[in-house]
Amino acid sequence: MTYRAPLNDIVFALRLAAGDGAIEADGVYRDLADGVAEQTLAEAAKFAEQVLLPLDQIGDRVGATYANGAVTTPPGWREAYAQWQDGGWNAIAAGENYGGLDLPTLLNAGCTEIWNAANMAFAVCPLLGHGAIEAMEAHASDALKDVYLRRIVSGEWTATMNLTEPGAGSDLGLMRTRAERAPDGSYRLFGQKIFITYGEHDLAPNIVHLVLARLPDAPAGTRGISLFLAPKFLPDETGGFTRRNDVRCAGIEHKLGIHGSPTCIMIYGDEGGAVAYLLGEENKGLACMFTMMNNARLSVGLQGVALAERATQMALGYARERKQGRAPDDKETSAIIEHPDVARMLLTMASSTAAARAICYETAAAIDRAHRDSDPARAAAAHERASLLTPVAKAFSTDIANERHLRRHERHSGD
Repeated sequence: MTYRAPLNDIVFALRLAAGDGAIEADGVYRDLADGVAEQTLAEAAKFAEQVLLPLDQIGDRVGATYANGAVTTPPGWREAYAQWQDGGWNAIAAGENYGGLDLPTLLNAGCTEIWNAANMAFAVCPLLGHGAIEAMEAHASDALKDVYLRRIVSGEWTATMNLTEPGAGSDLGLMRTRAERAPDGSYRLFGQKIFITYGEHDLAPNIVHLVLARLPDAPAGTRGISLFLAPKFLPDETGGFTRRNDVRCAGIEHKLGIHGSPTCIMIYGDEGGAVAYLLGEENKGLACMFTMMNNARLSVGLQGVALAERATQMALGYARERKQGRAPDDKETSAIIEHPDVARMLLTMASSTAAARAICYETAAAIDRAHRDSDPARAAAAHERASLLTPVAKAFSTDIANERHLRRHERHSGD
């Protein structure tokens, strides 16, 4: 089935979340005035519909493959990622100091919805990069930003989030990955992480892993967790990133869906320890990681909106084509969209999707106002609103997505 980005609905929700007068020459979103928002979303839709959507079914059928420590993405994905990078899409909401466009999170939310609706297995890779950018902007040293952040913003390199371990999922206090201090001020990592999205792939020449680990003298529980940056490749004598770090992919998970997205088992420190650099302060890593996790929560909510929108479009298309029974005023077999109960279910799908979109965009707008509003009191209030809405956006939107897909399958089951 095809997908068409609902640009009118997205622009309506974006403007509603921004508020009256915000997208004007003197408003909070003045950088979206003069059609910038509409033009950017239209280009995002063009990329999604012409490049990402045709690869969606290929990614699901072929999937990512693993052999001898290397992961190969489905056919066409490397070329699509090169176009993604050339288009500068990774830089939308990143800061200007490191090559970003510093455009609003709200605009990036609209683009994120579109890309995930067209091909979520592909879009989840740069989605993680957006979270890493925010975490590094807030907590990385200037030296790390100069070397790593700039390349992630440009899309030259990708990034991951390494939290989960065997036996330590939601309870990070049970985490066993350890870090040791090295004489040169860097660290060495030892341990295993699981369920690492795009932990290994062939889309980019380097992968920057953000890894939670515990120092030997760290306090017990979550108060003793630190956050580290461990790249797949380290710089050599000439400054080129060709020296392989002591981190490897030991396999990929076999999943029910999004087969094109490799979910990896990562091993650190088989040969003396993976070289890593501290983000933020020792034993304060969980606070740093929450910067990335909060970004990811909104992004997951937007994935829910995207899937709900695509399921609604597919159900609507099917209901227009499938003929069964007779509508009240028809003498011949009718398309099932003419049956009142089917129409009711389709309207419920559409309205729930619109509600999920509105909540997610309101969350993005609150995040923007927390950073952009010149009044400290209003900025603080916006931060509190964003903190309240973020878990709501994730929970409601993902619930809606699952319900919409169940409804879509009910429509396709027909009899």
